[in-house]
Amino acid sequence: MKSLLIALLLPIAIFAQSTVDLGEGYINKKQFSKAEKILNAFVKSNSDNLKAIELLGDAYGHQKKWDEAAAEYKKLIKAKPKTANYHYKYGGALGMKALSVSKVSALGIIGDVKSSFLKAAELDSNHIETRWALVELYMQLPGIIGGSKSKSLKYANQLEALSKVDGYLAKGYIYEYDDEPELAEKYYLKAIKVGGSLTCYEKLTALYEKEKQPEKAITNIEASQIKHQRNSLHYQIGKVCADYNVQLDKGKQCLVVYLQNHSAKDGVPKAWANYRLAQIYKHKSDTTNALKYINLAIAELPKIEVFQDFKEDL
Repeated sequence: MKSLLIALLLPIAIFAQSTVDLGEGYINKKQFSKAEKILNAFVKSNSDNLKAIELLGDAYGHQKKWDEAAAEYKKLIKAKPKTANYHYKYGGALGMKALSVSKVSALGIIGDVKSSFLKAAELDSNHIETRWALVELYMQLPGIIGGSKSKSLKYANQLEALSKVDGYLAKGYIYEYDDEPELAEKYYLKAIKVGGSLTCYEKLTALYEKEKQPEKAITNIEASQIKHQRNSLHYQIGKVCADYNVQLDKGKQCLVVYLQNHSAKDGVPKAWANYRLAQIYKHKSDTTNALKYINLAIAELPKIEVFQDFKEDL
């Protein structure tokens, strides 16, 4: 009898798993509306399938449907209140909603955001994403409603104990947010030394650009290029050179290399590289070539206003 029941139930189990896998596949392919449709129908008749509920919440979140996402994550918390990641996702959905509504409306949400993240941190002492969320939350909140640099640093220290690179990046973020660029630079450099990921280099580059230090930015991008060998970094060098009117020949050479080796994985369309070349030629007072490259940019992306404005100013 037991074998017969297993044989009868097995097709149902296989169907359920295949539906969930299909929904997850749609999410991985960034086809979020398709994922929402198939998972929503499935969850209605399989209200105890926690993976499907979580994926449906994720599908909503990717579409910025924060209320719907929060509702799904709340179901997960009710089913398993001691799972840190469910509290983290619930707090994240509410936090994103708070950013999308008026400041007055956001005030009524922030308390739940904070308590969700704190609960996740309490439940899992190794949950890195929650500690990152708390670092950012305490820095961004005004002091009158609970913002606190010291609390933010507390969670940055916890991050550092779990992962030095995350701790250093968190401290870099805190000091950059607090307008202490020298300390931010110190910790971003530490992150590069122990981690050296593209993200580490990008954080330091962005700081240098924000502080109007293009030469340092270029040197940092070049160091990243030596380590990571990404064509996209040629564009980044060209962009800084064009924006700040420095090392123009280097910028031109990097942009030419970027265009020659361009592929979809580089992220930035060729039109933007042509626009940067147009900027460089304008800095060089070479209107003919500036016009040539801005026309190439417009031909590819005719609706970009900055391209049209640039051409009008030539």
